[in-house]
Amino acid sequence: MQNGPKTVMSRRQHKPAASFAARSMRWTSSVTRPDPKGPQNAQRSYERYLALARAEAQSGNMIGAENYYQHAEHYFRSMSSDRGTT
Repeated sequence: MQNGPKTVMSRRQHKPAASFAARSMRWTSSVTRPDPKGPQNAQRSYERYLALARAEAQSGNMIGAENYYQHAEHYFRSMSSDRGTT
């Protein structure tokens, strides 16, 4: 029998890793923080990304502007779908 580091490591007891489902059950978002997808937050995010897109376009970065416009469009669609369902 060897008395090297391999034998010491093989004797250690390792706890099995928690499954993804078990890890995700540790936090409940409804208890720890408010719902971030309310209509007011979508409106704010839409306006913020629209302003960022305009700033990028003014600075000449059209790729960055397009990225922000796409983010703004996402929130615009989110607001539109919220209005249609209520």
